[in-house]
Amino acid sequence: MKLTDTAVRNAKPKEKTYKLFDGAGVYLEVTPKGGKLWRLKYYYLGKEKRISLGPYPLVTLAQAREKRDAAKKDLLKNIDPSAAKQEHRQEIIRNAANTFEAIAHEWHKLKKDSGWSEAHAANVMRRLEMDVFPYIGKRPLSGIDAPEILGTLRKIETRGALEIAARIRGLCGQIFRYGIQTGRCANNPIPDLAGALKTKKTAHFAALDSKEIPELLHAIERNDQRLFGGTRRAILFNLLTFVRPGELRYAKWEEFNFNEKLWTIPAERMKMRRPHLVPLSKQAITLLEEQREEYKYLKTPWVFPSPIRPKDPMSDGAVLMALKRLGFKGRMTAHGFRALARTTIREKLDYDPDVIEAQLAHKAAGPLGEAYNRAQHLTKRKQMMQEWANYIDDQANRGKIIKGRFRREVS
Repeated sequence: MKLTDTAVRNAKPKEKTYKLFDGAGVYLEVTPKGGKLWRLKYYYLGKEKRISLGPYPLVTLAQAREKRDAAKKDLLKNIDPSAAKQEHRQEIIRNAANTFEAIAHEWHKLKKDSGWSEAHAANVMRRLEMDVFPYIGKRPLSGIDAPEILGTLRKIETRGALEIAARIRGLCGQIFRYGIQTGRCANNPIPDLAGALKTKKTAHFAALDSKEIPELLHAIERNDQRLFGGTRRAILFNLLTFVRPGELRYAKWEEFNFNEKLWTIPAERMKMRRPHLVPLSKQAITLLEEQREEYKYLKTPWVFPSPIRPKDPMSDGAVLMALKRLGFKGRMTAHGFRALARTTIREKLDYDPDVIEAQLAHKAAGPLGEAYNRAQHLTKRKQMMQEWANYIDDQANRGKIIKGRFRREVS
């Protein structure tokens, strides 16, 4: 006769372990200490085998029968229920070790060891810790699907950080690819999210027109807002070199060769992942010498350190905020110096676009682009950068706007 719930509940311990049979291989094993454990006896490839179905009352009689039926279905498929149970257990263990967060840390270390800068590596990990790990970090990588990722990205999107959401999407894609390469997951759900996120309309960085350069120089020299000397020099140096804001901010003294009049920006700070050479005009050298003299007692590696914490570089918004304080809000940005130089050098100094693009560290177009980039037109760029600085001098001296700020130099 089959067991009943009452019979199972009322089964009392005896001196020795005994069994109460339910039929079809299922029985309840009762120990002398009162423990009750469901077991299933079955035959696989002619051999008698047993598996545990769980303890009573955590597993009820009805649930024990359901587990028996599932095991019987496995047997019909020529699957050993014991082996299937062990595989399931191993999968749980693997999933516990192969969470999104664990694999993300592994991927991050690989990238950092492969050449990421400390600043970039810290920024990537901070984004993951803030916007991803709290939601899917503990989930097994192999169990995360596109809707779950989208839900995480939507949280970033709702606060208006559309660009960050797009970057996080890209980071997640790299982590999933690494998971596939290392055998921790089979699919990358990120491509399925194409078009699912809001996109921000392209906004060009505000930049002055060449005829407005004297106004900017006048404002810097007048300095009604009493900017720090280092901040003023950062603006002028940005104008003379028109590098990207991050390249300026993280400039270190060790990167400058004053004899060769050359600044070598390391590959890890460049979008194109190769060193970039910036020829320095005599005016730029003068600014650097003034900066080094003022900050020589601070023992800082940064050319433009934070005025509050000299061991750190200036903040990423220092130049932009200074321009706003000088009255150029909405008219000029730190990145705008690149557009200003690009247009003015082409129109006023008549340099070939390829030379200008090389100085901007842009990838050259066409099939010969890479060969051209290796050549870099350094001689022409040295001449161009000096002529650009002289042009700035001419603008500064119009109407004696800046007296003695730059010395007129002839290349």
